[in-house]
Amino acid sequence: MTDLDFTDYDTRLGAYVLLIDEGKILLSNWIERDEVVWSLPGGGVELGESPEEAVHREVLEESGYTAELDELLGVFTRVIPADQRIRPVGERPLQLVSVIYRGRVTGGELTFEVGGSSDEARWFRLDELDDVNLGGNVLPGLRLAGLSL
Repeated sequence: MTDLDFTDYDTRLGAYVLLIDEGKILLSNWIERDEVVWSLPGGGVELGESPEEAVHREVLEESGYTAELDELLGVFTRVIPADQRIRPVGERPLQLVSVIYRGRVTGGELTFEVGGSSDEARWFRLDELDDVNLGGNVLPGLRLAGLSL
């Protein structure tokens, strides 16, 4: 085995969607921390699943909505040091690779996820986001869409 056969870090591929309608953004309350954190709808891409499929599945699970993806906004990465991971795995840092789309709600009804990694979805006015504890993908998603707070 050579150095190219393995890495000394973990990688997580996630896919998320920026859903904005009439000046409001849909966010999902991520409950895997001890604090309230609002994130873009989406999550981890499962083995054999495309990022697009993951977004459709996650939006439905987290919010009850169906969504259409309009465009790929971009990809961003960030590294979480081993001691800051939610579920530490020894000394291994985590590199997050997040695919961000812009989309729109096409159907469904706002409902909350039960038994998952989120427990509530809510529409927030863009002008109130300064007072919201945002997850690490919201601001990059807004920047990729050419928006700022």
